Amino acid sequence: MINIIKENNIQKNNEIVYAEWVPAGKFVKAVILFAFLLILSLGIIIPVIIPEEFWFIGIIFGVVSILIFLFYWNYRGLKINLTSNQLEVSYGIFNHKRIPLNKITSCDITKAHFRTYGGIGIRFGLDGSWAYNTDFGEAVKLTFQSGRPFLFSTRNPQKICDLIHELTK
Repeated sequence: MINIIKENNIQKNNEIVYAEWVPAGKFVKAVILFAFLLILSLGIIIPVIIPEEFWFIGIIFGVVSILIFLFYWNYRGLKINLTSNQLEVSYGIFNHKRIPLNKITSCDITKAHFRTYGGIGIRFGLDGSWAYNTDFGEAVKLTFQSGRPFLFSTRNPQKICDLIHELTK
């Protein structure tokens, strides 16, 4: 069975050769947890201390804390799947990159530097590349026949590059 995917590329239903889940870094988790707990606490404490006419502040803080939690849940990690003919990198519900292996010209091991990407998440780098990074650690940078380079966080960059090289022979 053949499925048509983005950019008119064809994907055959192949078994996954490599799969990885790259969770958000500990620092990111700590910052989001702190913000969530702070806003939730303020949403509970302020309506108790301040008179009844400010009850809506508690609701606002409650909604904001729920939004922070949903934001974290959506971007809590990066999912990598490699089949014999495509690489798929998913970051949250709406951000999926499907890359046919025959479009990749090089696979390099690198680090996702703060000075290049200015943070974590879905980023546009100063070097012209796109990045899906969960921390400032190990990453793979793919270069294509045309278009912007793409960088993504991984715990096994050597294995991914070796598999891509082997599958594109």
